[in-house]
Amino acid sequence: MPIAYLSIMEGRDDAKKAEVIAAVTEALHVSLDAPYEAIRVLITEVPRTQWGIGGKTALALGKT
Repeated sequence: MPIAYLSIMEGRDDAKKAEVIAAVTEALHVSLDAPYEAIRVLITEVPRTQWGIGGKTALALGKT
């Protein structure tokens, strides 16, 4: 059973998260020939204050 763990910056709506789940599921299905029902995709949303880029938080850099 393939499991994909994704860490993304907070702020995307449920529709966007559903899109990425579908896309990753499809990629795993095609590349591994895994049945759809066996694939799991888990998303962790990280607050901008806890996402570092070049020594600064994403919030401080104005990243979305």
